[in-house]
Amino acid sequence: MKALLGFLGRNSGLVLLLAGILMSLPGPTRIRPAVAQQSPAGALAGLGAPPDPRVPVSWDRYYDHETLGEIGQRLERAWPDYCRLSSIGASVEGRDIWLITVTDFRVGDPDLKPAMWIDGNIHANEVQGSEIALYTAWYLCEMAERVEWVADFLRNRTMYIVPTINPDGRDNFIYEANTPHSPRSGVAPRDDDGDGEFDEDDFDDLNGDGHITMMRRRNSNGRWVVSPEDPRLMVRARPDQPGEWELLGNEGFDNDGDGRVNEDRAGYYDPNRNWPWRWAPAYIQGGSDAYPTSLPETRAVVNFVITHPNIAAGQTYHNSGGMILRGPGIEQDSVRSADRQVYDVIGSRGEEILPGYRYIVIWKDLYTTWGNQLDWFYGGRGILTFSNELWTSFNYFREASEPERWDRDSYRFDRYLLFGEAFVPWTPIEHPQFGMIEVGGLKKQFTRAIPGFLLREEAHRNMAFTLYQAGQMPLVQVDSIEIRSLPGGLSEVRATVANRRLTPTHTAQDIEFGISPPDRITIDGGRVIAGFQVVDPLLDRAVEQEYRPQSIEIENIPGMATVVVKWVVRGSGPFTVSVESAKGGVHSLTSR
Repeated sequence: MKALLGFLGRNSGLVLLLAGILMSLPGPTRIRPAVAQQSPAGALAGLGAPPDPRVPVSWDRYYDHETLGEIGQRLERAWPDYCRLSSIGASVEGRDIWLITVTDFRVGDPDLKPAMWIDGNIHANEVQGSEIALYTAWYLCEMAERVEWVADFLRNRTMYIVPTINPDGRDNFIYEANTPHSPRSGVAPRDDDGDGEFDEDDFDDLNGDGHITMMRRRNSNGRWVVSPEDPRLMVRARPDQPGEWELLGNEGFDNDGDGRVNEDRAGYYDPNRNWPWRWAPAYIQGGSDAYPTSLPETRAVVNFVITHPNIAAGQTYHNSGGMILRGPGIEQDSVRSADRQVYDVIGSRGEEILPGYRYIVIWKDLYTTWGNQLDWFYGGRGILTFSNELWTSFNYFREASEPERWDRDSYRFDRYLLFGEAFVPWTPIEHPQFGMIEVGGLKKQFTRAIPGFLLREEAHRNMAFTLYQAGQMPLVQVDSIEIRSLPGGLSEVRATVANRRLTPTHTAQDIEFGISPPDRITIDGGRVIAGFQVVDPLLDRAVEQEYRPQSIEIENIPGMATVVVKWVVRGSGPFTVSVESAKGGVHSLTSR
Protein backbone atom coordinates (compact mmCIF):
# COMPACT_ATOMS: atom_id res chain seq x y z
CA MET A 1 0.00 0.00 0.00
CA LYS A 2 2.89 2.38 0.89
CA ALA A 3 4.52 1.64 -2.48
CA LEU A 4 1.25 2.39 -4.34
CA LEU A 5 0.79 5.67 -2.52
CA GLY A 6 4.41 6.59 -3.27
CA PHE A 7 3.88 5.86 -6.98
CA LEU A 8 0.72 7.99 -7.10
CA GLY A 9 2.47 10.82 -5.34
CA ARG A 10 5.43 10.78 -7.73
CA ASN A 11 3.09 10.59 -10.82
CA SER A 12 0.26 12.97 -9.89
CA GLY A 13 0.11 14.36 -13.42
CA LEU A 14 -0.51 10.91 -14.86
CA VAL A 15 -3.25 10.28 -12.28
CA LEU A 16 -5.08 13.49 -13.19
CA LEU A 17 -4.86 12.64 -16.89
CA LEU A 18 -6.33 9.18 -16.35
CA ALA A 19 -9.12 10.61 -14.18
CA GLY A 20 -10.06 13.08 -16.89
CA ILE A 21 -10.22 10.37 -19.53
CA LEU A 22 -12.42 8.15 -17.36
CA MET A 23 -14.84 10.99 -16.60
CA SER A 24 -15.20 11.81 -20.28
CA LEU A 25 -16.22 8.26 -21.21
CA PRO A 26 -19.97 7.60 -21.67
CA GLY A 27 -21.39 5.35 -19.04
CA PRO A 28 -24.91 4.28 -18.00
CA THR A 29 -24.09 4.88 -14.35
CA ARG A 30 -24.00 8.63 -14.99
CA ILE A 31 -27.54 8.91 -16.40
CA ARG A 32 -29.46 5.95 -15.05
CA PRO A 33 -30.15 7.27 -11.53
CA ALA A 34 -32.01 10.34 -12.83
CA VAL A 35 -34.04 8.28 -15.28
CA ALA A 36 -34.85 5.67 -12.66
CA GLN A 37 -36.62 8.28 -10.54
CA GLN A 38 -39.28 8.84 -13.18
CA SER A 39 -39.43 5.72 -15.30
CA PRO A 40 -39.44 1.96 -15.25
CA ALA A 41 -36.32 0.34 -16.63
CA GLY A 42 -35.69 1.21 -20.23
CA ALA A 43 -38.54 3.71 -20.68
CA LEU A 44 -39.50 7.33 -20.27
CA ALA A 45 -42.71 7.64 -18.26
CA GLY A 46 -45.70 9.23 -19.91
CA LEU A 47 -47.42 11.85 -17.79
CA GLY A 48 -50.83 11.10 -16.32
CA ALA A 49 -50.14 7.42 -15.71
CA PRO A 50 -48.19 5.50 -13.05
CA PRO A 51 -45.04 4.18 -14.77
CA ASP A 52 -44.62 1.19 -12.47
CA PRO A 53 -47.99 0.38 -10.82
CA ARG A 54 -48.01 -2.01 -7.89
CA VAL A 55 -51.31 -3.32 -9.25
CA PRO A 56 -51.08 -3.67 -13.05
CA VAL A 57 -54.53 -3.50 -14.66
CA SER A 58 -55.40 -3.60 -18.37
CA TRP A 59 -57.82 -0.74 -18.97
CA ASP A 60 -58.98 -2.00 -22.36
CA ARG A 61 -61.61 -4.59 -21.33
CA TYR A 62 -64.65 -5.18 -19.15
CA TYR A 63 -64.24 -7.32 -16.04
CA ASP A 64 -66.85 -9.57 -14.48
CA HIS A 65 -68.00 -9.05 -10.91
CA GLU A 66 -65.55 -11.53 -9.40
CA THR A 67 -62.59 -9.89 -11.13
CA LEU A 68 -63.69 -6.41 -10.02
CA GLY A 69 -63.53 -7.70 -6.45
CA GLU A 70 -60.13 -9.31 -7.03
CA ILE A 71 -58.71 -6.02 -8.33
CA GLY A 72 -60.10 -4.30 -5.25
CA GLN A 73 -58.41 -6.89 -3.03
CA ARG A 74 -55.10 -6.39 -4.84
CA LEU A 75 -55.35 -2.63 -4.35
CA GLU A 76 -56.01 -3.09 -0.64
CA ARG A 77 -52.98 -5.38 -0.25
CA ALA A 78 -50.69 -3.15 -2.30
CA TRP A 79 -51.83 0.18 -0.82
CA PRO A 80 -53.02 -0.49 2.77
CA ASP A 81 -52.55 3.17 3.76
CA TYR A 82 -54.93 4.34 1.04
CA CYS A 83 -57.42 1.60 0.19
CA ARG A 84 -60.00 -0.59 1.95
CA LEU A 85 -62.39 -3.09 0.34
CA SER A 86 -65.72 -3.93 1.94
CA SER A 87 -69.28 -4.86 1.03
CA ILE A 88 -72.37 -2.71 1.56
CA GLY A 89 -74.83 -5.53 0.92
CA ALA A 90 -75.77 -8.36 -1.39
CA SER A 91 -77.55 -8.53 -4.74
CA VAL A 92 -80.62 -10.58 -5.62
CA GLU A 93 -78.37 -13.56 -6.45
CA GLY A 94 -76.16 -13.05 -3.39
CA ARG A 95 -73.17 -11.25 -4.93
CA ASP A 96 -71.35 -8.71 -2.78
CA ILE A 97 -71.84 -5.05 -3.67
CA TRP A 98 -68.21 -4.02 -3.39
CA LEU A 99 -67.22 -0.69 -1.83
CA ILE A 100 -63.69 0.65 -2.26
CA THR A 101 -62.86 3.39 0.23
CA VAL A 102 -59.91 5.54 -0.84
CA THR A 103 -58.31 8.11 1.47
CA ASP A 104 -55.16 8.58 3.48
CA PHE A 105 -56.09 6.37 6.43
CA ARG A 106 -53.11 7.69 8.40
CA VAL A 107 -54.69 11.15 8.60
CA GLY A 108 -58.02 11.63 10.35
CA ASP A 109 -61.20 9.58 10.44
CA PRO A 110 -62.29 8.65 6.87
CA ASP A 111 -65.96 9.02 7.83
CA LEU A 112 -65.43 12.57 9.12
CA LYS A 113 -63.68 13.87 6.00
CA PRO A 114 -65.79 15.42 3.22
CA ALA A 115 -66.57 12.48 0.95
CA MET A 116 -67.66 11.78 -2.60
CA TRP A 117 -69.81 8.85 -3.66
CA ILE A 118 -69.12 7.25 -7.07
CA ASP A 119 -70.91 4.27 -8.58
CA GLY A 120 -71.50 2.70 -11.96
CA ASN A 121 -73.37 0.04 -13.87
CA ILE A 122 -76.83 0.46 -12.30
CA HIS A 123 -78.11 -0.57 -15.72
CA ALA A 124 -76.70 -3.98 -16.55
CA ASN A 125 -75.55 -3.22 -20.09
CA GLU A 126 -73.89 0.07 -19.11
CA VAL A 127 -70.74 -1.72 -18.17
CA GLN A 128 -68.06 0.96 -18.61
CA GLY A 129 -69.21 2.81 -15.51
CA SER A 130 -67.58 0.05 -13.44
CA GLU A 131 -64.22 0.36 -15.15
CA ILE A 132 -64.23 4.14 -14.86
CA ALA A 133 -65.17 4.02 -11.17
CA LEU A 134 -62.50 1.38 -10.55
CA TYR A 135 -59.93 3.36 -12.54
CA THR A 136 -60.50 6.27 -10.16
CA ALA A 137 -59.64 4.12 -7.13
CA TRP A 138 -56.63 2.63 -8.91
CA TYR A 139 -55.24 5.95 -10.11
CA LEU A 140 -55.57 7.64 -6.71
CA CYS A 141 -53.77 4.76 -4.98
CA GLU A 142 -50.99 4.48 -7.55
CA MET A 143 -50.36 8.25 -7.66
CA ALA A 144 -50.79 9.00 -3.94
CA GLU A 145 -47.04 9.01 -3.37
CA ARG A 146 -46.05 10.46 -6.74
CA VAL A 147 -48.26 13.55 -7.22
CA GLU A 148 -48.55 16.09 -4.40
CA TRP A 149 -52.05 17.18 -5.46
CA VAL A 150 -53.27 13.59 -5.03
CA ALA A 151 -51.50 13.23 -1.68
CA ASP A 152 -53.05 16.44 -0.35
CA PHE A 153 -56.44 15.46 -1.74
CA LEU A 154 -56.42 12.13 0.08
CA ARG A 155 -55.34 13.71 3.35
CA ASN A 156 -58.47 15.84 3.30
CA ARG A 157 -61.01 13.80 1.32
CA THR A 158 -62.60 10.37 1.25
CA MET A 159 -63.85 8.59 -1.86
CA TYR A 160 -66.54 5.91 -1.54
CA ILE A 161 -66.45 3.99 -4.81
CA VAL A 162 -68.86 1.19 -5.79
CA PRO A 163 -67.84 -0.12 -9.23
CA THR A 164 -71.16 -1.88 -9.82
CA ILE A 165 -74.48 -1.68 -8.01
CA ASN A 166 -75.98 -4.27 -10.34
CA PRO A 167 -73.51 -7.19 -10.20
CA ASP A 168 -76.06 -9.81 -11.30
CA GLY A 169 -77.06 -7.87 -14.38
CA ARG A 170 -73.42 -7.13 -15.19
CA ASP A 171 -72.47 -10.80 -15.28
CA ASN A 172 -75.57 -11.54 -17.33
CA PHE A 173 -74.48 -8.98 -19.92
CA ILE A 174 -70.93 -10.34 -20.04
CA TYR A 175 -71.66 -14.08 -20.10
CA GLU A 176 -75.05 -14.38 -21.79
CA ALA A 177 -75.99 -13.62 -25.36
CA ASN A 178 -77.25 -10.04 -25.41
CA THR A 179 -77.70 -6.97 -27.54
CA PRO A 180 -75.83 -3.69 -26.86
CA HIS A 181 -79.01 -2.58 -25.08
CA SER A 182 -79.80 -5.60 -22.93
CA PRO A 183 -80.24 -6.36 -20.16
CA ARG A 184 -81.00 -2.93 -18.67
CA SER A 185 -82.62 -4.59 -15.69
CA GLY A 186 -81.37 -6.68 -12.81
CA VAL A 187 -82.27 -10.37 -12.77
CA ALA A 188 -85.03 -10.64 -10.16
CA PRO A 189 -87.81 -12.54 -12.03
CA ARG A 190 -90.75 -10.50 -13.27
CA ASP A 191 -93.83 -11.40 -15.32
CA ASP A 192 -93.46 -8.82 -18.08
CA ASP A 193 -96.29 -10.07 -20.32
CA GLY A 194 -98.83 -10.84 -17.57
CA ASP A 195 -99.28 -14.51 -18.43
CA GLY A 196 -98.41 -15.86 -14.98
CA GLU A 197 -94.99 -17.09 -16.09
CA PHE A 198 -91.67 -15.44 -15.31
CA ASP A 199 -88.86 -14.72 -17.79
CA GLU A 200 -90.04 -17.45 -20.15
CA ASP A 201 -89.50 -15.64 -23.46
CA ASP A 202 -85.97 -14.24 -23.51
CA PHE A 203 -83.69 -13.81 -26.50
CA ASP A 204 -82.45 -16.87 -28.37
CA ASP A 205 -78.96 -16.99 -29.86
CA LEU A 206 -79.91 -18.51 -33.20
CA ASN A 207 -76.39 -18.86 -34.61
CA GLY A 208 -74.68 -19.60 -31.27
CA ASP A 209 -72.10 -16.80 -31.50
CA GLY A 210 -72.74 -15.28 -28.05
CA HIS A 211 -74.38 -12.16 -29.48
CA ILE A 212 -77.99 -11.22 -30.06
CA THR A 213 -78.12 -9.44 -33.40
CA MET A 214 -80.95 -8.61 -35.80
CA MET A 215 -83.20 -10.84 -37.90
CA ARG A 216 -84.12 -9.87 -41.46
CA ARG A 217 -86.19 -11.58 -44.15
CA ARG A 218 -86.49 -10.86 -47.84
CA ASN A 219 -89.81 -9.24 -48.64
CA SER A 220 -90.59 -7.10 -51.67
CA ASN A 221 -93.22 -5.36 -49.57
CA GLY A 222 -90.76 -4.57 -46.79
CA ARG A 223 -89.54 -1.03 -46.22
CA TRP A 224 -85.86 -1.66 -45.73
CA VAL A 225 -82.96 -1.78 -48.18
CA VAL A 226 -79.22 -2.37 -48.00
CA SER A 227 -77.35 0.90 -47.57
CA PRO A 228 -75.45 2.04 -50.65
CA GLU A 229 -72.70 3.30 -48.29
CA ASP A 230 -72.14 -0.03 -46.54
CA PRO A 231 -73.63 -3.41 -47.53
CA ARG A 232 -73.78 -4.47 -43.87
CA LEU A 233 -76.11 -1.61 -42.88
CA MET A 234 -79.88 -1.66 -43.31
CA VAL A 235 -81.60 1.68 -43.99
CA ARG A 236 -85.20 2.65 -44.64
CA ALA A 237 -86.20 2.85 -48.28
CA ARG A 238 -86.99 6.28 -49.66
CA PRO A 239 -90.72 7.07 -49.83
CA ASP A 240 -90.67 6.49 -53.62
CA GLN A 241 -88.35 3.45 -53.46
CA PRO A 242 -89.47 -0.18 -53.28
CA GLY A 243 -88.19 -2.14 -50.30
CA GLU A 244 -86.33 -5.43 -50.30
CA TRP A 245 -86.28 -6.55 -46.68
CA GLU A 246 -88.32 -6.57 -43.50
CA LEU A 247 -86.69 -6.42 -40.07
CA LEU A 248 -88.01 -8.91 -37.51
CA GLY A 249 -86.32 -7.62 -34.38
CA ASN A 250 -83.62 -9.26 -32.31
CA GLU A 251 -82.82 -12.95 -32.51
CA GLY A 252 -85.44 -15.10 -30.81
CA PHE A 253 -88.42 -17.47 -30.96
CA ASP A 254 -91.96 -17.27 -29.70
CA ASN A 255 -91.12 -19.54 -26.78
CA ASP A 256 -94.48 -19.40 -25.00
CA GLY A 257 -96.74 -19.55 -28.08
CA ASP A 258 -98.45 -16.18 -27.44
CA GLY A 259 -97.67 -14.76 -30.87
CA ARG A 260 -94.89 -12.48 -29.57
CA VAL A 261 -91.11 -12.79 -29.55
CA ASN A 262 -88.74 -11.79 -26.72
CA GLU A 263 -91.51 -10.12 -24.71
CA ASP A 264 -90.66 -11.62 -21.27
CA ARG A 265 -86.92 -11.37 -20.82
CA ALA A 266 -84.78 -11.88 -17.72
CA GLY A 267 -85.81 -9.47 -14.97
CA TYR A 268 -87.15 -6.41 -16.48
CA TYR A 269 -87.57 -3.53 -14.20
CA ASP A 270 -85.48 -0.37 -14.10
CA PRO A 271 -83.16 -0.10 -11.07
CA ASN A 272 -82.88 3.63 -11.74
CA ARG A 273 -86.60 4.22 -11.16
CA ASN A 274 -86.70 2.59 -7.70
CA TRP A 275 -85.46 5.45 -5.49
CA PRO A 276 -87.40 7.18 -2.69
CA TRP A 277 -87.63 10.66 -4.18
CA ARG A 278 -90.48 11.48 -6.58
CA TRP A 279 -91.09 7.76 -7.03
CA ALA A 280 -94.12 6.85 -9.13
CA PRO A 281 -95.91 3.51 -9.72
CA ALA A 282 -95.41 1.57 -12.91
CA TYR A 283 -98.48 2.94 -14.67
CA ILE A 284 -96.79 6.37 -14.51
CA GLN A 285 -93.12 5.36 -14.56
CA GLY A 286 -92.39 2.07 -16.26
CA GLY A 287 -89.91 -0.15 -14.45
CA SER A 288 -90.34 1.48 -11.03
CA ASP A 289 -91.14 -1.87 -9.40
CA ALA A 290 -93.39 -2.46 -6.39
CA TYR A 291 -92.22 0.36 -4.08
CA PRO A 292 -89.13 2.52 -3.47
CA THR A 293 -86.06 0.44 -2.48
CA SER A 294 -87.91 -2.82 -3.19
CA LEU A 295 -84.62 -3.99 -4.75
CA PRO A 296 -81.82 -5.05 -2.36
CA GLU A 297 -79.21 -3.23 -4.45
CA THR A 298 -81.07 0.09 -4.20
CA ARG A 299 -81.70 -0.41 -0.50
CA ALA A 300 -78.02 -1.11 0.20
CA VAL A 301 -76.96 2.19 -1.37
CA VAL A 302 -79.68 4.16 0.46
CA ASN A 303 -78.68 2.66 3.81
CA PHE A 304 -75.01 3.45 3.29
CA VAL A 305 -75.56 7.03 2.17
CA ILE A 306 -77.96 7.80 5.03
CA THR A 307 -75.43 6.51 7.57
CA HIS A 308 -72.59 8.55 6.03
CA PRO A 309 -73.61 12.20 6.33
CA ASN A 310 -70.10 13.26 5.28
CA ILE A 311 -71.00 12.53 1.63
CA ALA A 312 -71.06 15.95 -0.01
CA ALA A 313 -70.86 15.09 -3.73
CA GLY A 314 -72.00 12.28 -6.00
CA GLN A 315 -71.42 10.78 -9.43
CA THR A 316 -73.34 7.86 -10.91
CA TYR A 317 -71.96 6.63 -14.24
CA HIS A 318 -74.28 5.59 -17.06
CA ASN A 319 -74.01 5.37 -20.86
CA SER A 320 -74.19 6.65 -23.45
CA GLY A 321 -74.52 9.93 -25.34
CA GLY A 322 -71.78 12.15 -23.90
CA MET A 323 -73.89 14.01 -21.32
CA ILE A 324 -73.20 15.57 -17.93
CA LEU A 325 -76.65 15.30 -16.39
CA ARG A 326 -78.14 17.01 -13.38
CA GLY A 327 -81.67 16.87 -12.05
CA PRO A 328 -84.44 17.29 -11.72
CA GLY A 329 -85.88 14.36 -13.63
CA ILE A 330 -89.40 15.81 -13.69
CA GLU A 331 -90.67 19.29 -14.50
CA GLN A 332 -92.64 19.43 -11.23
CA ASP A 333 -89.43 19.29 -9.19
CA SER A 334 -86.69 21.91 -8.96
CA VAL A 335 -83.07 22.59 -8.08
CA ARG A 336 -82.78 25.59 -5.80
CA SER A 337 -81.16 28.71 -7.21
CA ALA A 338 -78.10 28.75 -4.94
CA ASP A 339 -77.43 25.09 -5.68
CA ARG A 340 -77.93 25.58 -9.41
CA GLN A 341 -75.15 28.17 -9.42
CA VAL A 342 -72.69 25.61 -8.02
CA TYR A 343 -73.93 22.96 -10.45
CA ASP A 344 -73.39 25.35 -13.36
CA VAL A 345 -69.78 26.13 -12.44
CA ILE A 346 -68.87 22.45 -12.11
CA GLY A 347 -70.88 21.37 -15.16
CA SER A 348 -69.27 24.04 -17.36
CA ARG A 349 -65.84 22.87 -16.26
CA GLY A 350 -66.89 19.36 -17.19
CA GLU A 351 -67.56 20.42 -20.78
CA GLU A 352 -63.91 21.54 -20.92
CA ILE A 353 -62.52 18.36 -19.44
CA LEU A 354 -64.77 16.09 -21.54
CA PRO A 355 -64.73 17.16 -25.22
CA GLY A 356 -68.00 16.34 -26.96
CA TYR A 357 -70.00 16.15 -23.71
CA ARG A 358 -72.92 18.48 -22.97
CA TYR A 359 -74.04 19.69 -19.55
CA ILE A 360 -77.85 19.37 -19.53
CA VAL A 361 -80.94 18.97 -17.32
CA ILE A 362 -82.70 15.59 -17.39
CA TRP A 363 -86.37 16.52 -17.77
CA LYS A 364 -85.75 19.58 -19.90
CA ASP A 365 -83.12 18.32 -22.32
CA LEU A 366 -83.52 14.53 -22.26
CA TYR A 367 -86.73 12.97 -20.92
CA THR A 368 -88.83 12.67 -17.78
CA THR A 369 -87.79 10.15 -15.10
CA TRP A 370 -89.56 9.60 -11.79
CA GLY A 371 -87.74 8.08 -8.83
CA ASN A 372 -84.21 8.17 -10.23
CA GLN A 373 -81.04 7.85 -8.17
CA LEU A 374 -79.59 11.25 -9.00
CA ASP A 375 -82.73 13.03 -7.81
CA TRP A 376 -82.77 11.09 -4.52
CA PHE A 377 -79.16 12.05 -3.81
CA TYR A 378 -80.03 15.72 -4.25
CA GLY A 379 -83.67 15.83 -3.17
CA GLY A 380 -83.48 13.36 -0.29
CA ARG A 381 -79.94 14.00 0.93
CA GLY A 382 -79.01 17.47 -0.33
CA ILE A 383 -75.98 16.10 -2.19
CA LEU A 384 -74.92 17.79 -5.44
CA THR A 385 -74.81 14.86 -7.85
CA PHE A 386 -74.14 14.38 -11.55
CA SER A 387 -74.76 11.45 -13.83
CA ASN A 388 -72.30 11.21 -16.70
CA GLU A 389 -73.58 9.39 -19.76
CA LEU A 390 -70.33 7.84 -20.90
CA TRP A 391 -69.20 7.69 -24.51
CA THR A 392 -70.27 9.91 -27.36
CA SER A 393 -70.33 9.52 -31.14
CA PHE A 394 -68.07 12.60 -31.18
CA ASN A 395 -65.24 10.21 -30.39
CA TYR A 396 -65.73 8.22 -33.56
CA PHE A 397 -63.97 10.80 -35.66
CA ARG A 398 -63.55 13.71 -33.18
CA GLU A 399 -66.35 15.69 -34.78
CA ALA A 400 -69.99 16.36 -33.98
CA SER A 401 -72.32 13.74 -35.43
CA GLU A 402 -75.93 14.42 -36.37
CA PRO A 403 -78.47 11.89 -35.03
CA GLU A 404 -79.34 10.66 -38.50
CA ARG A 405 -75.66 9.84 -39.02
CA TRP A 406 -75.07 7.84 -35.86
CA ASP A 407 -75.67 4.40 -37.42
CA ARG A 408 -73.59 5.26 -40.47
CA ASP A 409 -70.77 6.68 -38.37
CA SER A 410 -70.65 3.58 -36.16
CA TYR A 411 -70.29 1.37 -39.21
CA ARG A 412 -67.59 3.66 -40.66
CA PHE A 413 -65.76 3.55 -37.33
CA ASP A 414 -65.96 -0.24 -37.32
CA ARG A 415 -64.63 -0.37 -40.88
CA TYR A 416 -61.68 2.02 -40.52
CA LEU A 417 -60.65 1.64 -36.86
CA LEU A 418 -61.91 -1.79 -35.77
CA PHE A 419 -61.44 -3.45 -39.17
CA GLY A 420 -64.83 -5.15 -39.09
CA GLU A 421 -64.41 -6.74 -35.65
CA ALA A 422 -67.65 -5.24 -34.32
CA PHE A 423 -69.95 -6.75 -36.96
CA VAL A 424 -71.47 -10.24 -37.18
CA PRO A 425 -71.88 -11.02 -40.92
CA TRP A 426 -75.40 -11.70 -42.17
CA THR A 427 -75.93 -15.47 -42.05
CA PRO A 428 -78.87 -17.55 -43.40
CA ILE A 429 -80.86 -19.36 -40.68
CA GLU A 430 -83.96 -21.55 -40.92
CA HIS A 431 -86.32 -20.09 -38.34
CA PRO A 432 -89.09 -22.43 -37.06
CA GLN A 433 -91.71 -19.67 -37.20
CA PHE A 434 -90.40 -17.18 -39.79
CA GLY A 435 -88.89 -19.59 -42.30
CA MET A 436 -85.64 -18.66 -44.04
CA ILE A 437 -84.14 -15.53 -42.51
CA GLU A 438 -80.74 -13.96 -42.01
CA VAL A 439 -79.18 -12.87 -38.73
CA GLY A 440 -76.39 -10.34 -38.34
CA GLY A 441 -75.46 -6.94 -37.03
CA LEU A 442 -73.35 -5.22 -34.40
CA LYS A 443 -71.98 -7.09 -31.39
CA LYS A 444 -73.16 -6.40 -27.86
CA GLN A 445 -69.96 -4.59 -26.80
CA PHE A 446 -70.21 -1.97 -29.53
CA THR A 447 -72.08 1.33 -29.88
CA ARG A 448 -72.90 1.71 -26.17
CA ALA A 449 -69.69 0.24 -24.72
CA ILE A 450 -66.44 2.09 -25.38
CA PRO A 451 -63.96 0.39 -27.74
CA GLY A 452 -61.02 -1.01 -25.81
CA PHE A 453 -58.36 1.29 -27.20
CA LEU A 454 -60.34 4.38 -26.13
CA LEU A 455 -61.52 3.14 -22.73
CA ARG A 456 -58.53 4.37 -20.72
CA GLU A 457 -58.78 7.92 -22.05
CA GLU A 458 -62.50 8.01 -21.30
CA ALA A 459 -61.78 6.71 -17.79
CA HIS A 460 -59.11 9.31 -17.11
CA ARG A 461 -61.12 12.27 -18.37
CA ASN A 462 -64.23 11.29 -16.44
CA MET A 463 -62.15 10.67 -13.34
CA ALA A 464 -60.63 14.14 -13.74
CA PHE A 465 -64.10 15.65 -13.81
CA THR A 466 -65.21 13.82 -10.67
CA LEU A 467 -61.98 14.81 -8.90
CA TYR A 468 -62.63 18.42 -9.83
CA GLN A 469 -66.07 18.16 -8.27
CA ALA A 470 -64.67 16.37 -5.23
CA GLY A 471 -62.03 19.07 -4.89
CA GLN A 472 -64.84 21.65 -4.65
CA MET A 473 -66.56 19.91 -1.73
CA PRO A 474 -66.66 22.12 1.37
CA LEU A 475 -63.47 22.26 3.44
CA VAL A 476 -63.75 24.12 6.73
CA GLN A 477 -60.83 25.71 8.55
CA VAL A 478 -60.44 27.85 11.67
CA ASP A 479 -58.70 30.78 10.02
CA SER A 480 -57.83 32.99 12.99
CA ILE A 481 -58.38 33.61 16.71
CA GLU A 482 -58.33 37.09 18.24
CA ILE A 483 -58.33 37.72 22.01
CA ARG A 484 -59.27 40.97 23.72
CA SER A 485 -59.03 41.48 27.48
CA LEU A 486 -62.15 42.59 29.32
CA PRO A 487 -62.58 43.83 32.91
CA GLY A 488 -63.03 41.34 35.74
CA GLY A 489 -60.69 38.66 34.43
CA LEU A 490 -62.78 38.12 31.30
CA SER A 491 -61.67 37.78 27.67
CA GLU A 492 -63.45 38.21 24.36
CA VAL A 493 -62.40 35.47 21.97
CA ARG A 494 -63.26 36.03 18.32
CA ALA A 495 -62.77 33.30 15.70
CA THR A 496 -63.05 33.41 11.94
CA VAL A 497 -63.96 30.12 10.26
CA ALA A 498 -63.57 29.72 6.51
CA ASN A 499 -64.95 27.37 3.88
CA ARG A 500 -62.14 27.21 1.32
CA ARG A 501 -64.11 25.61 -1.49
CA LEU A 502 -66.99 26.36 -3.90
CA THR A 503 -69.65 24.09 -2.37
CA PRO A 504 -71.36 25.29 0.83
CA THR A 505 -71.42 23.13 3.93
CA HIS A 506 -75.19 22.85 3.45
CA THR A 507 -76.90 23.05 0.09
CA ALA A 508 -80.08 25.07 -0.11
CA GLN A 509 -81.97 21.78 -0.43
CA ASP A 510 -80.28 20.51 2.73
CA ILE A 511 -81.24 23.66 4.64
CA GLU A 512 -84.85 23.61 3.43
CA PHE A 513 -85.46 20.05 4.63
CA GLY A 514 -83.10 20.03 7.63
CA ILE A 515 -81.18 17.03 6.32
CA SER A 516 -77.78 17.61 7.93
CA PRO A 517 -77.08 18.91 11.43
CA PRO A 518 -75.77 22.47 11.73
CA ASP A 519 -72.05 23.18 11.74
CA ARG A 520 -70.64 23.61 15.26
CA ILE A 521 -67.86 25.95 16.31
CA THR A 522 -66.64 25.13 19.80
CA ILE A 523 -64.20 26.78 22.20
CA ASP A 524 -62.12 25.03 24.86
CA GLY A 525 -60.16 26.84 27.56
CA GLY A 526 -61.67 28.90 30.36
CA ARG A 527 -65.32 29.09 31.39
CA VAL A 528 -67.71 30.33 28.70
CA ILE A 529 -70.03 33.09 29.89
CA ALA A 530 -71.75 33.86 26.56
CA GLY A 531 -71.49 32.89 22.89
CA PHE A 532 -72.47 34.77 19.74
CA GLN A 533 -72.62 34.50 15.96
CA VAL A 534 -71.34 37.79 14.54
CA VAL A 535 -73.76 38.63 11.71
CA ASP A 536 -72.01 41.89 10.77
CA PRO A 537 -68.28 41.86 11.56
CA LEU A 538 -67.80 45.49 10.47
CA LEU A 539 -70.42 46.85 12.86
CA ASP A 540 -69.87 44.05 15.38
CA ARG A 541 -73.54 43.10 15.36
CA ALA A 542 -74.02 39.71 16.92
CA VAL A 543 -76.78 37.29 17.85
CA GLU A 544 -76.40 35.50 21.17
CA GLN A 545 -76.86 31.76 21.47
CA GLU A 546 -78.20 31.35 24.99
CA TYR A 547 -78.34 27.55 25.06
CA ARG A 548 -74.96 25.82 25.26
CA PRO A 549 -72.96 28.90 24.27
CA GLN A 550 -69.69 26.98 24.25
CA SER A 551 -70.67 25.42 20.92
CA ILE A 552 -72.10 27.90 18.41
CA GLU A 553 -74.45 26.36 15.83
CA ILE A 554 -74.09 27.69 12.28
CA GLU A 555 -76.77 26.95 9.71
CA ASN A 556 -74.37 27.09 6.79
CA ILE A 557 -70.93 28.26 5.74
CA PRO A 558 -71.25 29.35 2.10
CA GLY A 559 -68.69 28.41 -0.50
CA MET A 560 -65.53 30.53 -0.55
CA ALA A 561 -66.77 32.47 2.48
CA THR A 562 -66.24 32.95 6.21
CA VAL A 563 -68.31 33.16 9.37
CA VAL A 564 -67.33 34.93 12.59
CA VAL A 565 -68.21 33.88 16.12
CA LYS A 566 -67.19 35.20 19.52
CA TRP A 567 -67.35 34.28 23.17
CA VAL A 568 -67.01 36.00 26.48
CA VAL A 569 -64.81 33.70 28.55
CA ARG A 570 -63.45 33.78 32.08
CA GLY A 571 -59.74 33.27 31.63
CA SER A 572 -56.91 34.49 29.42
CA GLY A 573 -56.12 31.41 27.36
CA PRO A 574 -54.72 29.69 25.53
CA PHE A 575 -57.97 28.82 23.74
CA THR A 576 -58.67 26.09 21.19
CA VAL A 577 -61.39 26.68 18.64
CA SER A 578 -62.74 23.70 16.68
CA VAL A 579 -65.18 23.47 13.80
CA GLU A 580 -67.17 20.33 13.02
CA SER A 581 -69.16 20.09 9.82
CA ALA A 582 -70.85 16.91 8.59
CA LYS A 583 -69.97 17.67 4.98
CA GLY A 584 -67.13 20.13 5.50
CA GLY A 585 -64.86 18.14 7.80
CA VAL A 586 -63.21 19.04 11.10
CA HIS A 587 -60.42 21.46 12.02
CA SER A 588 -59.04 23.17 15.10
CA LEU A 589 -56.66 25.99 15.98
CA THR A 590 -55.10 26.98 19.31
CA SER A 591 -54.29 30.57 20.22
CA ARG A 592 -50.76 31.46 21.16
